[in-house]
Amino acid sequence: MSFLDRERTVAPPGYSRWLIPPAALAVHLSIGQVYAFSVFKTPLQDRFGVEGTPIAVIFSIAIVMLGLAAAFGGTWVERNGPRKTMVAAALFFCGGLFIGAAGVAAGQLWLVYLGYGVVGGIGLGLGYISPVSTLIKWFPDRPGLATGLAIMGFGGGALIASPLSNRLLGAYAAQPQDAVAPTFLTLGAIYLVLMLLGAFVVRVPAKDWRPAGWTPPQQASGLRSVGDVTARNALRTPQFWLLWVVLFTNVTAGIGILETASPMVQTFFSGITPAAAAGYVGVLSLCNMAGRFVWSSTSDVIGRKRIYMLYLGVGAVLYLGAVLLGTSSVVVFVLLTGIILSFYGGGFATIPAYLKDLFGGLQVGAIHGRLLTAWSAAGVAGPLIVNTLVDAAGGESSGAGAYRLPLSVMVGVLVVGFIANALVKPVDPKFQEPRAQRADDSSAAGAREEARSR
Repeated sequence: MSFLDRERTVAPPGYSRWLIPPAALAVHLSIGQVYAFSVFKTPLQDRFGVEGTPIAVIFSIAIVMLGLAAAFGGTWVERNGPRKTMVAAALFFCGGLFIGAAGVAAGQLWLVYLGYGVVGGIGLGLGYISPVSTLIKWFPDRPGLATGLAIMGFGGGALIASPLSNRLLGAYAAQPQDAVAPTFLTLGAIYLVLMLLGAFVVRVPAKDWRPAGWTPPQQASGLRSVGDVTARNALRTPQFWLLWVVLFTNVTAGIGILETASPMVQTFFSGITPAAAAGYVGVLSLCNMAGRFVWSSTSDVIGRKRIYMLYLGVGAVLYLGAVLLGTSSVVVFVLLTGIILSFYGGGFATIPAYLKDLFGGLQVGAIHGRLLTAWSAAGVAGPLIVNTLVDAAGGESSGAGAYRLPLSVMVGVLVVGFIANALVKPVDPKFQEPRAQRADDSSAAGAREEARSR
């Protein structure tokens, strides 16, 4: 098992850093399957004879566990390196699919909660954060581009998983509810191979490596620091909690549309068929995926704080436009919500680079993991806000008016995030590691932090 140790993953001279994004993509495209979970919602309802809510709980558990696993596993990731973490992510995520398949076959819903939700969710968290700090170390000159390349895969995973799952459900049995278990097993086997290939390819740079022609900044510039902050100290800074609010509000607003996209567009426009609504969901997925790469790359040019002013400020205006103009035209509605979803995806991809600017690259993966608890909270808050207010207004049968209040609430949510982003300032040097004592790599810092926490 020493093959998995961090020391065994140090890249030899001449190793191309452009091999790292495909390795990260292999993991993120696999775990992005969770965004295609809705494909299984009706078959699982029919299999267990329940309404939609008990099945939706499976997805909610997975997202909550993603945030918790990322938060508690961040320091472990930094200490053990990306290869061991990617292998652990593959075993948990694919093991969750296998356990879920057993639960479906046995007719035991609790086993699906345990498998796909808890065990698979741990794999989601470890798989999501494992490439981040590695990519930033390989691309210190373009961290937004690097993280955007990988995290784009998570947003686009559903574009592969959705049609593949539908095809498998049709191939294994005449009734989809009878095909869920073998489909889970097949997906688990495919993703296990893909994720292990990514783990085999991934490397960390040597301590003295740097991109050709790039010189590390010697002085702080704007929000960008030349010092490093440990994950433990990051939690003591106001900047961390301001960014927590920023991510929470951006995700709450985006997931509020994403979770209810199909019924919402059919409510706004009576002539929209279920098939057309499914196409609309596909368009939103493409916007989500494209935004992760385009906007995060743009942040390398204009800065993280400015790009979040765009996400949150323009996003609030677009939500207001959806309230006032949403029923006027299908094209206008799709355009407004598509841009909002591109900001949703861009926010995910830009946040690791924002953290690197503020806290340095020493333990950015661990800090990122802790910040992803905002995603867990938003994954509950966004759908809860929309569905509760829609139900209170009389449900979808009352027409587009049922959605005007929740969309208006999202305007206020984004304004709160805009204010939080505006308050972000450079981190006080007192939180940074002393230069004379700073570890050469994050594994040493992780060991020190763990020792202090005992």
